[in-house]
Amino acid sequence: MNERRERLRALRTTVWKTRLDQRLRQALAPHPLRASGTLRRVVGLTLEAVGCEAPLGGRCLVTDTAGSELETEVVGFSGERLFLMPTGELHGVLPNARVVPTESGSDVAVGDALLGRVVDAAGRPLDGAGALETTARARLAGVPINPMMRAPIDEPLDVGVRAINALLTVGRGQRLGLFAGSGVGKSTLLGMMTRYTEADVIVVGLIGERGREVKEFVEQILGPEGLRRAVVVATPADHPPLMRLRGAWYATAIAEHFRDRGRKVLLLMDSLTRFAQAQREIALAIGEPPATKGYPPSVFARLPALIERAGNGVSGAGSITAFYTVLTEGDDHRHDPIADAARAILDGHIVLSRDLAEAGHFPAIDIEASISRVMPAVVSASQLALMRRFRQLYAAYSQQRDLIAVGAYQRGSDPRVDEAIAYWPRLAAFLQQDVHVPMPLAAAVGALATALEPEAGGAA
Repeated sequence: MNERRERLRALRTTVWKTRLDQRLRQALAPHPLRASGTLRRVVGLTLEAVGCEAPLGGRCLVTDTAGSELETEVVGFSGERLFLMPTGELHGVLPNARVVPTESGSDVAVGDALLGRVVDAAGRPLDGAGALETTARARLAGVPINPMMRAPIDEPLDVGVRAINALLTVGRGQRLGLFAGSGVGKSTLLGMMTRYTEADVIVVGLIGERGREVKEFVEQILGPEGLRRAVVVATPADHPPLMRLRGAWYATAIAEHFRDRGRKVLLLMDSLTRFAQAQREIALAIGEPPATKGYPPSVFARLPALIERAGNGVSGAGSITAFYTVLTEGDDHRHDPIADAARAILDGHIVLSRDLAEAGHFPAIDIEASISRVMPAVVSASQLALMRRFRQLYAAYSQQRDLIAVGAYQRGSDPRVDEAIAYWPRLAAFLQQDVHVPMPLAAAVGALATALEPEAGGAA
């Protein structure tokens, strides 16, 4: 009995000594001293603090009246003043509140545990399915890829939409813009591509859109089957601009994680315009002067920084094929500054027409205004010839559409227009598709060839 007591005493002594050594090492370990500051001014969503230092992108905690801490991010500084933006609701903050810089990094949760989940920009679950069980982390800002090391885009991607597959063929790793005003069917078209595109993982970023659309997209457009291989990052319009901005970066970081592990990723971001507007709100709040239609220069620096992260990885890795929706002001995609900047960065754009949408034409793709810049590198010469032939007939009819509609065009005036009129019913029918019926790539090319056969034109 005495021997047993001695062993227990020795074991307790060892355990306490181990704990004491751990605490001693923690106490002696070098810790940087961080001075807390004071909140001096709040204007709109911008907080100004003095007496502390933190880097751009760093985090600070502001103590509110209830004793809880409001998390903020450093978005600028001037002299001794730090400009902060809240990541949550801004209320209950008093003058001279304490501001404490933190060591929290800018890494985010990634990994397979996110598949089938809906999260916000901070990685918090929104679907009520429990906490995320993942230890994998990645930098929010990502790691740039040497452009000379990227794999070329040389493989077509089947998106299940006949007009896109045949006339605007997408390459795996391509980045396209979906230009549209409100209510012309862009979300429905995105849903079709989400369900029918050949991809291992789908990452959806719902940035700055209406809150009700999040649940509709998940339940009605994705559905249980689509959600199983998807990750949805949702930051609706009522979230602070900092979180809307972060949501786009987070969705891209998740896509990069899967790409770097050899997966074929489809990234859908709705919308790039809301991302730019969030950056505009932040930039104007800290005093950056507006440049183009109220957008400060930092907006046009952020757009390529976000878009260039998509695309193919290094040779042997996976790919990110990205679709970014762009909301055009007044349906004018030619003079909208964000649309113009995105068009210069992206590898192509698909324009949706309100006139076609109002006529019941779905998908309402304006073929004349749309282009896929990588199509010549991923399709055969015969398909390119068919695409050019289709566009020539379509353009010939469109140029005389008004005269034809009122009966003022005289047959025989122009042989090209006469031919286009004969083919027109087949051309219009080819561009339309039922939302629930996918059209594989090979079948779409075959349907294009059939629509342009001389017999089809003669019989029309």
